[in-house]
Amino acid sequence: MLFIHSLNLKNEEALIKGCIKEDRIYQNQLYKSCAAKMLGVCMRYAKTKEDAEDILQEGFMQVFKNIRQFKNTGTLESWMKRIFINCALQKLRDRKNQYVFIEIDIIHEKYMIDHTVEQDIDAKILIRCIQNLPLVSRLVFNLYVFEGFKHREIAQMLKISEGTSKSNLFDARSNLKKQLKYYNLFFIKSAANG
Repeated sequence: MLFIHSLNLKNEEALIKGCIKEDRIYQNQLYKSCAAKMLGVCMRYAKTKEDAEDILQEGFMQVFKNIRQFKNTGTLESWMKRIFINCALQKLRDRKNQYVFIEIDIIHEKYMIDHTVEQDIDAKILIRCIQNLPLVSRLVFNLYVFEGFKHREIAQMLKISEGTSKSNLFDARSNLKKQLKYYNLFFIKSAANG
């Protein structure tokens, strides 16, 4: 059930029980087992690695504080992922005065990234490109593409209109396509010269 291949269901249950008892050994094991994957989630929402690491630490504090609330109705991974996303969104809300949501009710036509470009892009480059997106576009893109939220849900979470959510997704995809084409051209030139 847990996304760590070395743990089976019985071990996961023991790990959860140990964390509920605030046993540092079990908490450390959960941290070591999940930190890399959860850092990847945090990196998609943060602008810098340092911000992502701050979100990661806050997320684990919330996981350990609220582990009693995990009810086995889904996977531990999805429960934890939701906590890390909420921590990332809260961190951005706390910086609310540093950015402005622009309400745009014009809905752009649906736009997709070319699969040929998408398939050739390294995960680190994709994360870097996502981090370069404007804040609202980055949030909408992550929530829609990676987390599977609908525009209605995103609008409620970010306190924007559905149209603004759709517009920001369009802008994010357009921006990513430009960035990825740049990286793709850079790598083609590098390969030809190297």
